[in-house]
Amino acid sequence: MEIGEKLRNLRIQKDLTQEELGERTDLSKGYISQLERDLSSPSMETFFDILEVLGVTPAEFFKQKTGDQKIVYKEDDTTFYSDEEHGYHIKWLIPESNENEMEPILLTLDKKGQYKQFTPSLSETFIYVLEGKVALQFGKTLYEAAKGESMYYEASKPHRLQNQAAGTSKVLIVATESYL
Repeated sequence: MEIGEKLRNLRIQKDLTQEELGERTDLSKGYISQLERDLSSPSMETFFDILEVLGVTPAEFFKQKTGDQKIVYKEDDTTFYSDEEHGYHIKWLIPESNENEMEPILLTLDKKGQYKQFTPSLSETFIYVLEGKVALQFGKTLYEAAKGESMYYEASKPHRLQNQAAGTSKVLIVATESYL
């Protein structure tokens, strides 16, 4: 397996130079360069040391997808769910996004519609109001946002999003820690 490109990409993501990675692993810049170009293979101990500095486990390293990543997602890729009782409709924009660090969805709230009640979590949530007006009950405080406005919060308190418009409201939500 060619691991050099994966090591190089991880190093760049961590904003490290070859020299900095070498210093943190007691390896030379030249040896790091050889590894990244698949001109040399590290011992298991050296490989594990490099992965530790790069902040990934061996399982995470080998699980990472190889080859081209999908960049453009089409309408056919989306998944849709409706909850008529609570008056909301979700469109998951990216398949399997709940397995990624971010999960983007389009949420449409019918008149008087409300999204489910969430318990506190480690998630960070971004909401952009595309149309209408929504209110976020965050703990005991109510926050409102209208078309063109956004909200951003750490989900550290119980929270629920509800429609405040006379008609429907539509929001783009992007959350981490996949709790949508």
